[in-house]
Amino acid sequence: MYLLPAIDLLDGMVVRLKKGDYDLMTVYSYDPVDQAKQFEAAGAEWIHVVDLNGARDGEQGNLELIEDIAKNTKLKIETGGGVRDFDAIDRLRNAGVSRVVLGTLLVTQINFAAEALEMYGDLLCAGVDARGGMAAIEGWHKEGMDADELVGEMGTMGFKHLVYTDIARDGMQTGIDVATYEHVAKLFGGPVIASGGVTNMDDLRNLAAVADSIEGIITGRAIYEGTLPLEEALAFCASC
Repeated sequence: MYLLPAIDLLDGMVVRLKKGDYDLMTVYSYDPVDQAKQFEAAGAEWIHVVDLNGARDGEQGNLELIEDIAKNTKLKIETGGGVRDFDAIDRLRNAGVSRVVLGTLLVTQINFAAEALEMYGDLLCAGVDARGGMAAIEGWHKEGMDADELVGEMGTMGFKHLVYTDIARDGMQTGIDVATYEHVAKLFGGPVIASGGVTNMDDLRNLAAVADSIEGIITGRAIYEGTLPLEEALAFCASC
């Protein structure tokens, strides 16, 4: 189990949204590369980077910043947002990222997703963002399909990694719903990366109790606002 500090990029800034609402945004840094370096200095090996411009608009808006993070750190970068075609995947791979998250395409172009998985293998990760039992797409602005059904399809298709975001808890620091991730892991057929609601060390301890269902944990606001001590959290996750 490993921790992935989150860097959400919007117009070149590090921000966090509440429940994916672009009108409920907090800016935490105007220097994403420096923020990544801080996470690396604290002991992080992975970071989760979201191109919010890309997620909303369908076009990668922060590619150069992601490339700069890759060039200036040794971090493994998991990233998504605006990945709508093979060219986008290639650009991210060439930028030095370790894992590319597919989201909207899993719903709107399932045949493309299957072809991409065959071409790129473990470079790709399925991203399911769920709200009210439905998978949200296009920057969480639209409903796609039943989230449980989508998770099951991703496992059957052959994805080895899956990020599951509980939108209702994302950026809210309301705590993790452990049972949800146990359920999702069973549907997927393997451990998943949990995202949404992490507040403090108790959430990590609760997830560690079901560590067989958890590959990694993404958290952002809790780190930025100091309710989750990063170095302690990284060491704890690495020990589980």
